[in-house]
Amino acid sequence: MKREDKKILIEQITEEINKYDHFYLTDIAGLDASDSTELRGKCYENGIKLMVVKNTLMKLALDKAEGDFDEFYPVLKKNTAVMFADTANAPGKVIKDFLNKHEKPILKAAYAAESIFIGEENLDMLASMKSHDELIGDIVLLLQSPMKTLISQLQSGGQTISGVLKALEEKE
Repeated sequence: MKREDKKILIEQITEEINKYDHFYLTDIAGLDASDSTELRGKCYENGIKLMVVKNTLMKLALDKAEGDFDEFYPVLKKNTAVMFADTANAPGKVIKDFLNKHEKPILKAAYAAESIFIGEENLDMLASMKSHDELIGDIVLLLQSPMKTLISQLQSGGQTISGVLKALEEKE
């Protein structure tokens, strides 16, 4: 590969790292063509960009990217594919779902929610991590619950008062 081509690839990878808030480093080596196509399809359906990279180019791109990614260097061995996503848990869910039928992809490391996770043992936690929108939804539900209770109590109180007034009216 020519030096100019490498520079272009490094710039593209760096741009993706800076563009997306979350990315996972995985090993997908050994997947046959149909499994690889299936994984790419699942990634596409979930808004995940899957890119196979050379480790040396990935390291150079991480050096140029905004942020400190030194912790990723030890896992940049053998085959590496990067899953870029706007939602922190999306790649984790895709990987976990895909592992139900296949042996790969293997999670090497992840950058999610401004934190670095190293190792396959973090997959369950990453997949169950709530997205920004899910957290906002939970907060809204928590805020709505007391309001709904208050409104229903006020409404039932009004019905009780009208019932008492009707009963008094009928007595007269």
